[in-house]
Amino acid sequence: MLKGLLVGNVVVDRQLNFLVSVNVLVLVAAVAIAGTSFVNVYNLQSMAVQIPELGLLGIGVALAMIAGNGGIDLSGIAVANLSGIVAALLVPMWVSADDSPLIFAFVFGGVCLCIGIVCGLINGLLISRAGLTPIIATLGTSMAYSGISVVVSNGSGIRLGYIEPLDDFGHMAVLGVPICFALFIAIAAAIGVALRFTPFGVRLYLLGSNAKAARYAGFSQSGLQLVTYTISGILASIAGLIIAARISSVKWDYGTSYVLIAILIAVMAGVRPSGGYGRIVCVVLSTTALQMLSSMFNFLDISNFFRDFAWGLLLLAFLQISRIDLRSRLFGKS
Repeated sequence: MLKGLLVGNVVVDRQLNFLVSVNVLVLVAAVAIAGTSFVNVYNLQSMAVQIPELGLLGIGVALAMIAGNGGIDLSGIAVANLSGIVAALLVPMWVSADDSPLIFAFVFGGVCLCIGIVCGLINGLLISRAGLTPIIATLGTSMAYSGISVVVSNGSGIRLGYIEPLDDFGHMAVLGVPICFALFIAIAAAIGVALRFTPFGVRLYLLGSNAKAARYAGFSQSGLQLVTYTISGILASIAGLIIAARISSVKWDYGTSYVLIAILIAVMAGVRPSGGYGRIVCVVLSTTALQMLSSMFNFLDISNFFRDFAWGLLLLAFLQISRIDLRSRLFGKS
C-alpha cells in the first residue's frame, strides 16, 4: 500500500511539474518572440479576463471524464450561449438596466444559473436515467440548445449595451486581479477541495476508476452522475455570464472552437478519458498555458484556422500520451 501511495504521488507530481514547466516555457517563448510587452500589466490582465470562460468549461469536461463510463460533456458552450441569450431576452422585461443596473446584473446572473441548472439536469437525466452514452447525449443536447438559441434570437446577436455592474464584473480588477478571474480561481479551489476531501469526490473517483466497486459501495451511481452533469451545466452558465459581461453581447455561435479547447484542457491536465483520475489545479494550469499560447498567436497575427489546427494536433498528442501507463514505465508492473 505504501508503495502504491508513493507511486501515485510521483505520478501526480510529474503531471503538476510538467504543467508548471509548460507554463514557464510558453511564457519565456512568448517574451522572446513578442517582447516584454507580453508581460505588461495590461496584457496579463487581458489574458486573465479570458481564462475563466475556458477554464470553467474545462472543469465541466474534467468532472464528466472523472465520472467514467466514457463521460464527457460536449454541450458546455451551447449551454453558456443559451444562458446568456435567455437572460438577455427576459431580464429587460422585468428590470430596467438604466434605472436599476445592479439589480439587473444580479437578476441576469440568476437567470443564467437557472438555465445552466436545467440544461445540466437534462444532460444528467439522459445519461443516468435513460442510459444514453454521454458523448451521444451531450452532442444531441448541444445541438438542441444551439437550435433553441437560434430560434429565440432569430440567429442574430443581442447587444446588452453598457451596464456598469456587468461591465465591471467582466473587466474590472481589484488589487490588479480581474474580478471574473478571482471568481474562477475561487470556484476551481472549491471544486478541488470537494473532490479531495468530501464524500462526493471520493465516490466520483471510485465510480470512474471501478464501477463495480462503486456499485458494492452502496451509493447511487445514477444520482452521482446527475449531480456531476448538473454541476457541469452550472459551470457553463457562469461561463455564459462572464462572456456576456466581457463582450457586452450574446450570440448563439460564440466560441465554436471552445468544445475542442475544453476537451484539450482536460486531457492536457492529465484527466484520464477512461475516468477515475484528475486534479483541478492541473486543469487551471492547463488553461493558463493554452491562453498564453493563444495570446502569443495574437501577437504573431496567426489566423484562427491555424489555431484550431494546432489545438487539434495537441489534443491528439495528449490523448496518445494519456494511454501510456506511467506507473509501469517507472516502476515496472507489479
